[in-house]
Amino acid sequence: MCPTGSVLHSAAGAGKPNLRSAFDVLDVDRDGKISREDLRTSYGGFVGDDMIGTMMTVADSNEDGYVEFEDFEKVLDSSINRNGDEKRKNGTGMNVMEDVFKVIDKDGDGKVGVEDLKSYLSWAGLQVDDDDIKAMIKLGHGEENGGVTYEGFLQILSL
Repeated sequence: MCPTGSVLHSAAGAGKPNLRSAFDVLDVDRDGKISREDLRTSYGGFVGDDMIGTMMTVADSNEDGYVEFEDFEKVLDSSINRNGDEKRKNGTGMNVMEDVFKVIDKDGDGKVGVEDLKSYLSWAGLQVDDDDIKAMIKLGHGEENGGVTYEGFLQILSL
């Protein structure tokens, strides 16, 4: 994530988000690929094995039991490019990042605030101080006291 004072940059390309940060959050064991166990750990019991199985089926293109970054990027690029109405019509439901957002948004208010991010990042083993978290929220066009919306959360991850 972005430590205070670090130089931040967007991904190369015309507005294409950098999904590496999101991938790294889900790759709990840091082995360069996302497994079912990584997803179980990431979602902390908020998502059942059926949903995890569905996520793996959708994203594991070579059916080796892991989601490599390239697979992850393809799935999320296609999810980000679809609008919500089309996703509901096609029955694909929410994309993975929306699920992650909901897990981090502990109070369910539709915004991820300082305490939400602090709790999740600490749980994920990332030591980030309050100033860093406030800077992340500001970069996501959120308010320090109110937090960021889902769109702001995606903005933070794309930096």
